[in-house]
Amino acid sequence: MDGRRVSDSELTLSQFMQPEHANNLGNVHGGVVMKMIDEAGGLCAARHARRPTVTVAVDSMMFLEPVHIGDLVTFNAHLTFVGRTSMEVEVCVEAEEIHTGKRRLTNTAYVVYVALGEDGRPVEVPRLILETEDQRRVWEQGKQRQAERLARKSPRG
Repeated sequence: MDGRRVSDSELTLSQFMQPEHANNLGNVHGGVVMKMIDEAGGLCAARHARRPTVTVAVDSMMFLEPVHIGDLVTFNAHLTFVGRTSMEVEVCVEAEEIHTGKRRLTNTAYVVYVALGEDGRPVEVPRLILETEDQRRVWEQGKQRQAERLARKSPRG
C-alpha cells in the first residue's frame, strides 16, 4: 500500500459563530467546538485513508481561550501519527475577530480515527510519508501517545 504525505490530507474548515452556537454570556458552547473539531479531524483522516472513518478516541482537548459570537473560527487538521488501521489527527482551533483581524489560538485536540472497510470493520490505511524533521518529531510523539492509549485499553491483571 502506497504512503501519503501529511500535506495530502491536511485541511482547514471555517465557521462564523452565531447566537445559536453560544450561551447567554456570548461564549460558544464547548460542544459546538468539539463537534467541529471532530468534523475537521474526521475529514482529514478520511482523506488520508480514502475510506469512511469513525472516531475511536479523543486523546486530549485543551480549551485555552473562549470563542465568542461573531468570531470566525478556523479548524486546522493534520495527521500526526498513522498505525495499521488508526490515524491520529491534531486539530488546532483559531478564533479571529473579523473587525480587528486579531487571532488567537483557542483549542488544540488530538483525535484518533479508524478507517472502515465495506464490512464495517477496521482496515489497513496508507503509511504516513514524513518529509521534515518536525513531522518525524511529531510522529514520534504521536507514537508515544498511541502506546499510552493502548496500555490504558489493555485489561490489567
